[in-house]
Amino acid sequence: MENYWEKSVSFNKYLEIGKQRLEHPVSHQEIDYKQYYKLGLQRIDRTLKKYIPDESQLKELESKKFDGKILIISEVWCGDASSAVPALVKFFEDKNEVKIFLRDNDKSLINQFLTNGTESIPKVIILDKDFNVKNSWGPRPKYGKELLMKYKTAPEVYTKDQFYNDLQIYYAKNRGKDVIQEILELL
Repeated sequence: MENYWEKSVSFNKYLEIGKQRLEHPVSHQEIDYKQYYKLGLQRIDRTLKKYIPDESQLKELESKKFDGKILIISEVWCGDASSAVPALVKFFEDKNEVKIFLRDNDKSLINQFLTNGTESIPKVIILDKDFNVKNSWGPRPKYGKELLMKYKTAPEVYTKDQFYNDLQIYYAKNRGKDVIQEILELL
C-alpha cells in the first residue's frame, strides 16, 4: 500500500487535475465525461462550502486515537465522490493525512477493492501508520445503497433519473455526515 500512497495526490492536486481535464481533455473518456467533470467540480465546491465537521464526530475520532492514514480511490467526475471526498478531507484535516489515488490512471488498486465485481468509486482505504489495510468503505453510504437497490429492484417504477436526483438531494442535505459516521465505525 505504501507504493500506492506514494503515487497518490493531495486533495488540491486532485482538484487541479480535475480542472485540467475539464479545460483541456486529452483522452476519449475525458472528452466524453466533460459534463461530469464540470458537475463534479461544482458539487465538490458546494460540499466544501457547506460541510462543517460535526463536534460529536470529532470527539469520536479523538476517542479512537486513530494514528493511520486515509487513502481514497476516486475521480473528480464521480457523483458519489463529489460529496464524500471533500467531506472526508475537511473532517480529517490537521488530524490524519488523506491522499487520493486516481482510479483511471492505474486500475491495479481498485481491482483489489471491487464492489460486487465493479470498479465503483469512491473507495476509502483505512491504513494504519505502517500502511497496512485496516478496513475499506465505499462507494456510497447505506442510504445511497438503499436508493440504488430501490432502482435496481424496480427500474420501471423508480427510474435511473429519479435515483440520481434523489441521491444528489440526499448528498446535498446530509453534507457528508453519514459518510463520516460510517468511516468512524470502521476505524
